[in-house]
Amino acid sequence: MSSDALIRISDVKHTFHTNAGPLPVLDGLNVEIEKGGFTAVVGPSGCGKSTLTRLIAGLLFPDEGDVILNGEQVRSPRSTVGMAFQNPVLLEWRTILDNVCLPLEIVPNDLTRKQRDARGYELLAMVGLEGFEDKKPSELSGGMRQRASLCRALAHRPEVLILDEPFGALDAFTREDLWQIMHELRHAEAFTCLLITHDLRESVFLADQVVVLSGRPAKTQYVLDVPFGRDRVLDDLFTAEATEMLRDLRHQIQVAQGRTVEETESAA
Repeated sequence: MSSDALIRISDVKHTFHTNAGPLPVLDGLNVEIEKGGFTAVVGPSGCGKSTLTRLIAGLLFPDEGDVILNGEQVRSPRSTVGMAFQNPVLLEWRTILDNVCLPLEIVPNDLTRKQRDARGYELLAMVGLEGFEDKKPSELSGGMRQRASLCRALAHRPEVLILDEPFGALDAFTREDLWQIMHELRHAEAFTCLLITHDLRESVFLADQVVVLSGRPAKTQYVLDVPFGRDRVLDDLFTAEATEMLRDLRHQIQVAQGRTVEETESAA
């Protein structure tokens, strides 16, 4: 294991108990994310990707194994984790600025109201929402609301940013614009990121490594190291190197789904 790892998921098992009986979700899962790194997690639907985010945030606890964040076992919800989801869930009765600053009202800090607002203005300017601070969520487009959601997740300067399919419901142009914004935020803010996504192109463009989970109950099936640096442009996705990585990931997803390449080709 790397000495620089901020997050360590070691041999984690987790089962949900439902009316229909036990539902094993994770079985011997291992994931390691270095401090300042960006890891994307992909896998079949229902394999436990979102469960992983809740374990890291301290909203769930494993039946077996260890969830370590910054050298400490996660045993309670962590204020050092920021989260953004597919649905921005902004509060309509608050302005965009007040929505962004909400974590600063909840997480203990010594900031004055003026300093909290300044942090909100700073983040909104980074994502191109300068001038929209006093608008209500319903006055913004879906992509703009998602930008505000990212700002809110970063407002209290978390050491870990968890993104659970935040771009999945957006149109292609808006999604790619937000991919670029994520790289800009990485340059401007110090955080370690875990991204849950079904979009393989997104995982390759944003992440330093892509972890493929097996079918449920999930374990770590495959880890792809992405050789691109942080100064990426969308054209990088059309290189031979990216094409090969995407082909590799598609094959791993087929394996996780219990489908072989030969079966897929014959079905086509």
